[in-house]
Amino acid sequence: MYRNLEAELARKQISRKELAEKLGITATTLSFKLNGKSELSLAECVEIKRLLDTEEPIDYLFAQDEAQGA
Repeated sequence: MYRNLEAELARKQISRKELAEKLGITATTLSFKLNGKSELSLAECVEIKRLLDTEEPIDYLFAQDEAQGA
């Protein structure tokens, strides 16, 4: 759902499982959030950006794919 975030995870060589662990949530919960089945909070988005140590803005990282009607 968030292609830019997925690309940044790949660039940083961080798996979804590793990201979930760093966020203190399960991989399943993270998957639900990233697939739009559960909501991501602003605080979670900010923490993900911090953990990725990226210069990319939050709105870029969490831009939704247009093909999914976002």
